[in-house]
Amino acid sequence: QVQLVESGGGLVQPGGSLRLSCAASGTIFGVNVMGWYRQAPGKERDFVATINSDFSTNYADSVKGRFTISRDNAKSTVYLQMSSLQPEDTAVYFCYVTVLGSVYWGQGTQVTVSS
Repeated sequence: QVQLVESGGGLVQPGGSLRLSCAASGTIFGVNVMGWYRQAPGKERDFVATINSDFSTNYADSVKGRFTISRDNAKSTVYLQMSSLQPEDTAVYFCYVTVLGSVYWGQGTQVTVSS
């Protein structure tokens, strides 16, 4: 089993920044893809960003140029640096990892952008 623990969410003013972290533990040999989705109230869970084992990345158009995903394999941790945050970025952010073909999700961390 793989456990994911997210941290770094909170309340931030428009234009501000936050850094989310997601640490994986358990049977994590063979971690491949790591990434983030988000879910706003009353909406479906949407893709945000992903980073592969070769450190190649992919972003949703809505966050390109504002968010940066990175990973530290030694710590089995994926990060999401979010800048120029806007109210429409308000959501619960979920991290995920794929391990040997299985997908594991974190419990989610709330990000609220409001003045």
